[in-house]
Amino acid sequence: MNGAVHQGPAINARSILTVSFLSITYLLLSSWVIGYKSDQVALLVIFNILFYLSAITRKFIVGFSVFIVYWIIFDYMKAFPNYNVNTVHIADLYNFEKHLFGIKFNDRLLTPNEYWKLNATTPLDIIAGLFYICWIPVPLSFAAFLFFKNRCEFLSFALTFLVVNLLGFVVYYAYPAAPPWYVQEHGFIFHAATAGNTGGLVRFDNYFNVHIFQSIYQKGSNVFAAMPSLHSAYPIIVVYYGLKNRLGFINIILVVVMVGIWLTAIYTSHHYILDVLAGMLCAVIGINLFNFLFTRVAFLREFLNRYEKLIQ
Repeated sequence: MNGAVHQGPAINARSILTVSFLSITYLLLSSWVIGYKSDQVALLVIFNILFYLSAITRKFIVGFSVFIVYWIIFDYMKAFPNYNVNTVHIADLYNFEKHLFGIKFNDRLLTPNEYWKLNATTPLDIIAGLFYICWIPVPLSFAAFLFFKNRCEFLSFALTFLVVNLLGFVVYYAYPAAPPWYVQEHGFIFHAATAGNTGGLVRFDNYFNVHIFQSIYQKGSNVFAAMPSLHSAYPIIVVYYGLKNRLGFINIILVVVMVGIWLTAIYTSHHYILDVLAGMLCAVIGINLFNFLFTRVAFLREFLNRYEKLIQ
């Protein structure tokens, strides 16, 4: 860890009142916006325990609040479906994907998703599931690693992650898009009340008789948010900061995981190739936007410096 060690946020009347106020406000606002869920209480319990437990856990959870902000925004999107803002793209995206990347199979032109659905194998299902489950723990584990290695890099990584997600959320509302599994299940007709679906990942759950992906996708905020694939964007952010911090062999593992997630997104019919490419572009733009804004804009640079000092 670079720089001097500070005490971080102190436990005093002001901090106790602030944390209590934010906790109660979050519960009340969440109940009003999306309804009460046990996840909300679990989040608050974890936050409060870590905040009051010790100086290091307090710094940790204050730093990780960037990810909490992302989660809250994502969760609240349930109350404001993007299909109420713009028309959902179903057939046009499907046909464009087929036009650009169509595969001839048994005298039919298929999208890559359709081809792999017909040619899926159990070994590939297992490998795909193992790769795709990484999109949650890998970024968070990498963030925890950076927190203990270099607080400045940790904060840059966390804020870059937030910027990339905010860009993706803007596209979700500007261009609502149905995932490939939706076309396979419902055709080109729009159904607003469609629930989340595990797509080809159901084969992984069924093989191991578990409900890992089912439990993840039933909590999704919006079915019609396939473009861009933020699952494909996250590993790019991890690889970027891995290379920036010269992590050696670990970077090779991160690159393998990144490519595996991209291919799995297509193999399991969760995303078109176009979605994955859009996710890559979103990550590249977000990384550069963060680097520009937080070095060139004075108040953002000052915010970053103050935040870093708070968690040192």
